[in-house]
Amino acid sequence: MDPFLVLLHTVSAGLSRDELTELKFLCHGRVGKRKLERVQSGLDLFSVLLEQNDLEPQRTDVLRELLASLRRHDLLQRLDDFEAGAAASAAPREADLRVAFDIVCDNVGRDWKRLARQLKVSDTKIDGIEERHPRNLSERVRESLRVWKNAERENATVTRLVEALRACRMNLVADLVEEEQAQES
Repeated sequence: MDPFLVLLHTVSAGLSRDELTELKFLCHGRVGKRKLERVQSGLDLFSVLLEQNDLEPQRTDVLRELLASLRRHDLLQRLDDFEAGAAASAAPREADLRVAFDIVCDNVGRDWKRLARQLKVSDTKIDGIEERHPRNLSERVRESLRVWKNAERENATVTRLVEALRACRMNLVADLVEEEQAQES
């Protein structure tokens, strides 16, 4: 079972009806009114945030802000425990991916959508990324890579990223990633 989903379930179970109402209020700028009206539990709210890529195992800042505003130190402690466990289990592969992501973000330009589609990021998610970052090309690329990594989990490797770059004819960027990998080894 995914430890992050277990954490979200635990947090949801620990919320009172009033606290859920407060969380919905705090999410007004982040979540649309219609979606908020359908939210009946913490899990519903977390599902919406997950769909919008506002909440991810590697990006828990939104959850931290929400719990801090509720002054739920017990749930914040659970979040801290999760993050400590996630950091301990992060393999060197994570560091390699981070370095590769940096290179890709610095070197992939307006053709970022082609790469995202090659990585099987849905058009809906691509549109959402574009909407959230209308003027920041580098952040669009980074978020599309993050979506791919979260969808593929352990199958998200530097090798697969390089293959996708080559399939998109972004050979220069693929070469840069491979060169960096060779230097790290």
